[in-house]
Amino acid sequence: LIGVVLAWLCAYTDIRGKAVIHLFALLPLLIPSYVMTLAWTQMAGPTGLLNRVASWLAGSPVELWNVYGLDGIIVVMGLTHYPLVYMLTLSVLYRIPKELEWAARSSGAGSWTVFRQVTFPLALPGIAGGGLLAFISGLDNFGIPAFLGVPENISVLSTLIYEQVIGFGPSAFARASVLSILLGVIALLGTGMQWLLLRKSRVDQTSAEDRSVRRSLGKQRVVVEGAVWFFLVATSLLPLLSMASTAFVKAYGLPFVPENLTGKHFLFVLRDHAGTREAIENSLMLAGLCGVICMVVGTLFAYWRIQRPSLAGKAMESAVSLPYALPGMVLGLAMILTWIEPIPGWQPGVYGTIWLILIAYVTRFLILQVKSSTVSIMQVGKEVEEAARINGGRVWTRWRRILLPLFAPGMLTGLLLVFLTAFTELTISSLLWSSGSETIGVIIFGFEQAGSTTHSTALSTLIVAATLFLMAAGGLWKRYWQRRVEG
Repeated sequence: LIGVVLAWLCAYTDIRGKAVIHLFALLPLLIPSYVMTLAWTQMAGPTGLLNRVASWLAGSPVELWNVYGLDGIIVVMGLTHYPLVYMLTLSVLYRIPKELEWAARSSGAGSWTVFRQVTFPLALPGIAGGGLLAFISGLDNFGIPAFLGVPENISVLSTLIYEQVIGFGPSAFARASVLSILLGVIALLGTGMQWLLLRKSRVDQTSAEDRSVRRSLGKQRVVVEGAVWFFLVATSLLPLLSMASTAFVKAYGLPFVPENLTGKHFLFVLRDHAGTREAIENSLMLAGLCGVICMVVGTLFAYWRIQRPSLAGKAMESAVSLPYALPGMVLGLAMILTWIEPIPGWQPGVYGTIWLILIAYVTRFLILQVKSSTVSIMQVGKEVEEAARINGGRVWTRWRRILLPLFAPGMLTGLLLVFLTAFTELTISSLLWSSGSETIGVIIFGFEQAGSTTHSTALSTLIVAATLFLMAAGGLWKRYWQRRVEG
């Protein structure tokens, strides 16, 4: 509902500030879900901002809402995943020919009738595809139910698999494998339905994008804009500010006043805590290596797939896509069972090391680079390379002087996406980490489990700042490079 309403407002109405609204709407998707969950615990937890304000207004202790529990999992998961529905619905709405709506209006149909009988049926494949994608992402999510459900003894499949694996019982891996098969089957069924719906959507909406205003809000525009911005600030910005405020107080629970403020928690996680320093180094190393490997392998595979289309290429792309379609818990358990003894009698020594996490990252995130590079490669005509070949350019010369500069925006976009996703990953790491191979996500999860909320919020605040900085730097570099190539 949130994704569809926001997409319709941005696609068809004269609401102002659409670019900024788009950025705020995508913010919950750019920030790791477990960080957003931690932010919500600081805003809507038992002693969070929401309940403190309610108590102050009532003049006595009041618990307006406690985010911990099943209702909190549902709300936070919905607010984290609605951008998926928003993006897919927005793309479909832009491609619905406005002439169809004009024809309905000229025949006497009102605004609600036009939406119900024309716009909604045409947009339904994209809406349902986005909804199924949010459903699959919810199945895959570990951080939200782990932070909000485990303290209340509420389990979902992903957290139950984790509890079985770390339990180390005689049949722990057998039970976890059964649960993983169940979770994997549900996820693959959802993925298949989403593919069919999006495929139908691509067939139906064949027209070019039309971003013109189709509905003027008139006097209601100010009210609608106020409601949209209230929602975006309350669900995207305010939780992050609440989390940052917790990171600056001397002790958890103290009011945010000047005499209670300190920066010691940031110094602790960056300088004094050896585990955090090692985790940051591990995450940077894993994300960097994963990004470079995926950029090279993914770009070469995408180039081969486009230059020599074949049934084998389609099958290989499907195989590369499968690890990303499967929930992270399923892939993590599969990695454990595979690399303990890949061949009977042979143990390569990968299990229990940081290199198993790297293998899992590359396996899972390679498709992100393949898709990103594919878009960039398809925008470059084959005649460009043919002209270089006719003029005597060798393979390396063609790549170095022609193809790489043209492919660079897509390659670097994929690299940044893979790096950020791997840098803040938690689900796979929670199963595969061992002493000395902790990642940032594991450390934050450990801080929160141990009750060190000020330290977990400090490290999470640094992650949010680093993520936003890298996204901004990547966007500026991409624009600069495109202007340079076009010039």
